[in-house]
This record gives sequence, C-alpha cells and structure tokens, in this order.
Amino acid sequence: MEQDTSYKERKVITIGVVSELTGLSERQIRYYEERKLIFPERSHKGNRKYSFADVEQLIDIANKREEGVQTYEIRQDMLKEKRKEEDRKIRKEMMRGQINARFGVQKDGGRN
Repeated sequence: MEQDTSYKERKVITIGVVSELTGLSERQIRYYEERKLIFPERSHKGNRKYSFADVEQLIDIANKREEGVQTYEIRQDMLKEKRKEEDRKIRKEMMRGQINARFGVQKDGGRN
C-alpha cells in the first residue's frame, strides 16, 4: 500500500464493523460487491477490508436504494462520474502541459 494514501482510502475496516457503521447486513454489503458497486480488498487470509470512503459509498447506495433507485442505475451513475473525473484529470494534465510548454517549464520543474 502506498504511504501517501489518505486515511479515507486505506482498506482497514472489516465487514462486521462496516455493517455496524452503515446499518447494512453483511449479506447486503456482499451483494453490493457482487453488483460491482463497492470494491473491498482482501487480506492475506481472504477477509474483506473496506475504507472510510467505502463506508460513505455504502451509505450513499443504501440511501439511493431506499429512494427506489435500482443497483443497475446506481452502477451507471458511478461509471458516468468516473468518466467525468478521468476527463477532468486529462484536461488538467493537458492544461499543465500547455502552460509548461508556453513558459518553458521542464518536467523536473527547471527552466530552459
């Protein structure tokens, strides 16, 4: 695991604790994993490990399900949001490249 991973992204929480935090049953949590709405890591013993970001995602999923949103729709929205985020990153990198080219900034931060 990377040292600079934020505490929110570190996969350290067991499914039992996630169940307590979210109010979801372990079965529901595993179902959302099957539906590719959540992506826990596995310990060397095969136990699921979740992050605080996963807990927030599960709460969001549960709220949407209570509103009647189907898991398929939730997944499609997640994919759309992921694509938007990737597009934002690409645009940001392109802009940075254009600025660096314009002002002669090299990758190592030096100048020509």
